[in-house]
Amino acid sequence: MSLVRTAAAAIVLLACSNTDDGQGGGTTDSGGAGGLGGAGGITTGGSGGSGGSGGSGGGITALDALLNGLRNDLQGTLQSQSDGDGWPAPVEGGHLFVSTDGNLAQLAGDHDNWQGTAMTPDQAFWWLVLSVLPGSHYKLTDGNTFSADPWSRAYEHDNNGVMSMLAPTSAHLERFHHVGDSSNADRTVRVWVPADPPTHLLYVHDGQNLFDPEAMWGGWQLDQTVPPAMMLVGIDNTSARMDEYTHVTDDIGGIIGGAGDAYADFVQTTVRPLVASRYGEPSRVGVMGSSLGGLISFHIADRHPGAYDFAASMSGTMGWGSIGLTGGMQNETMIERYAANGHGTTALYVDSGGSGSCVDSDGDGIEDDAPDGSDNYCENKQLEGVLLSIGYVQGVDLWHWYEPGAPHNEAAWAARVWRPLGAFAGL
Repeated sequence: MSLVRTAAAAIVLLACSNTDDGQGGGTTDSGGAGGLGGAGGITTGGSGGSGGSGGSGGGITALDALLNGLRNDLQGTLQSQSDGDGWPAPVEGGHLFVSTDGNLAQLAGDHDNWQGTAMTPDQAFWWLVLSVLPGSHYKLTDGNTFSADPWSRAYEHDNNGVMSMLAPTSAHLERFHHVGDSSNADRTVRVWVPADPPTHLLYVHDGQNLFDPEAMWGGWQLDQTVPPAMMLVGIDNTSARMDEYTHVTDDIGGIIGGAGDAYADFVQTTVRPLVASRYGEPSRVGVMGSSLGGLISFHIADRHPGAYDFAASMSGTMGWGSIGLTGGMQNETMIERYAANGHGTTALYVDSGGSGSCVDSDGDGIEDDAPDGSDNYCENKQLEGVLLSIGYVQGVDLWHWYEPGAPHNEAAWAARVWRPLGAFAGL
């Protein structure tokens, strides 16, 4: 692989990384705690659960105990409540709302026609107990500036950015803060809770780019295209994205990558149990991503055989391992791994845009050396051929799509993401 090609690959691989600046919701809004998902959830097989409900409901917390916890350990108590029933916390007389910003010491929302209700000052936080209707919207305010609550469990995006919610009764987003393990840094996990009882559950990487219209290139806008009975779990990326999303190392101006095993296990043994404990798990479970997110989706399905019914890759970096490593030093690509393993039980979706003449000039077996190649077109076309050769059948357990000339960005993926979503919904 030439140095020019290697540098170009590095730019492409980094293009879809976008770290979240705020506590949640893709914003930098300051403030305290927020919206609790409602009671309900789903059971194995996708049955049960009221439409638009959050997860399993919890009990009422004693107000004095919760306030004392905030006084003694503000961040720890905010986090522990967030890990459980979420914010605002159900207490006697309604729900406890909290702000940690003295400049935003009023609560405005549907309950007071957005006039702003004063909160009680305490030790480095402000609080208010209100009884409000399920599905209410609210923000923290000083009377002029309105900021979404960064700790809120339930939220949505509107024309003014992030909107905090309490016990929504329609399709909405929920989030879990600081989810990590011993090998993977903390991050936000975002859940699209559908109005209908979920029958399918799809884990998607680069979570901060999936729902926020202010994300890179407008984001994926998955809330606009997701089928009505599909739950989505967006797992935010971190600054370690290129390590976490790659199964082996490669050279793109320096040796990088190879922490994919730990990330795959994080999804399987940390994120998936978290989601199941809150919402249950339907009978169909899949994983999806773009660029390196597509690569790691195929790695997750391979590392945990039989655990996922579907894996989708949009413009996946399937030549990773041989981009810059040559002369017998290259590592196993995902193309070679799937060829060696043979037909599996996970249904697969592969696509790309771009174009290319698809040649293997360095003799490493991967057709990624043409200077006109773009959007990983050649590598994904080669992967499609491999999958067909080992018994996958188009329209049955394999879907391939080519969008001629499409660029490598979120806008292009948003325009065709209905294709993998539809394939998964049909299983």
